[in-house]
Amino acid sequence: MPVSIDRNLVPNVMRLEGVVDIGCAAELQALLLEILAQSGEMEVAVAEGTEMDVTAMQLLVAAERAAQARGLRWAATWPEESHRAWRDAGFGKIPFASDAQ
Repeated sequence: MPVSIDRNLVPNVMRLEGVVDIGCAAELQALLLEILAQSGEMEVAVAEGTEMDVTAMQLLVAAERAAQARGLRWAATWPEESHRAWRDAGFGKIPFASDAQ
């Protein structure tokens, strides 16, 4: 499964692994909404080989905006390849990025 949440850690950890695309968009959206509803902190763990399509990118951008509006602290460290892919897709910055871009 490319998207999962480890609720046993504080903060919750959402793992993105493999191909995160429209095929798992509903699952990704449901998990993001669940964390937003809980008003909790979250760390997004991105595997080196993760590939994302624009649908997944849009969901993460929307989740970042909603989290910021609620004052939630979410963070992620993205591999360098991801920075390039996000720029190539026309997105300004990677959501929740806690590393230098």
